Amino acid sequence: MDWLIVAPWVVGVLFLVAVVAGFIDSIAGGGGLISLPALLAAGISPAQAIATNKLSAVGGSFSASLYFVRRGVVDLNDQKLNIACTFVGAVLGAILIQRLQADMLRQILPLLIIGIGLYFLLTPKLGENDRHRRLSALPYALVGGGCVGFYDGFFGPGAGSFYALGFVTLCGFNLAKATAHAKVLNFTSNFGGLLFFILGGKVLWGVGFVMMAGQFLGARMGARMVLSKGQKMIRPMVVIVSVVMSCKLIYDNHGAEIHHWLTLHI
Repeated sequence: MDWLIVAPWVVGVLFLVAVVAGFIDSIAGGGGLISLPALLAAGISPAQAIATNKLSAVGGSFSASLYFVRRGVVDLNDQKLNIACTFVGAVLGAILIQRLQADMLRQILPLLIIGIGLYFLLTPKLGENDRHRRLSALPYALVGGGCVGFYDGFFGPGAGSFYALGFVTLCGFNLAKATAHAKVLNFTSNFGGLLFFILGGKVLWGVGFVMMAGQFLGARMGARMVLSKGQKMIRPMVVIVSVVMSCKLIYDNHGAEIHHWLTLHI
């Protein structure tokens, strides 16, 4: 039983961490930056932490998606093709990550995420209003759904930002609308990836369900903020999360070298 692995008070802390992670993730993505390190700090093995975090993320992305659908911001009938391509992409990515090393992607990813942050920072009018659509339904489903879904199943960090950026730049959505649609695809790819973690038997169900409940609550609060505050809140949040995520990924990749350089020069 995973209750024996984690003390009850630690489970309570993880619930609160999940609330915060769900709130941030529903607005700008990157909630895993908070929840995954918390699971690792609780003494859970990396494989189990990643699998349990995916279960938790499913709860958050489902909560935000449900809120946006019920408010009429997202029409699921219009997103069937995107959802299907995203699910297939996520499953393929989850299968492939079990056979390949993601070292090259780990090196490139911080640059891509920094690029997203700079793009949002330097284009203050981005996503202010709906604009002309650049890709029709099928090409967008393959690129914005299938390719990003594949990435989310394969690796994951920043997928929510990639989804939102695709809806803004290729579909012409305003930023709040893009964020809402991004959560639906994010839930789809989270769910697709989770299936393979379940098959691998790595999910800690007790801890995962507690954190899922936390993310569900946090994401609901964040989703409300998306519709009430819109671009004024989403844009700076995306920039901040992109910077933090990039710094963390760089440290994860080169922490030893950075520490050695600081030791020599300070």
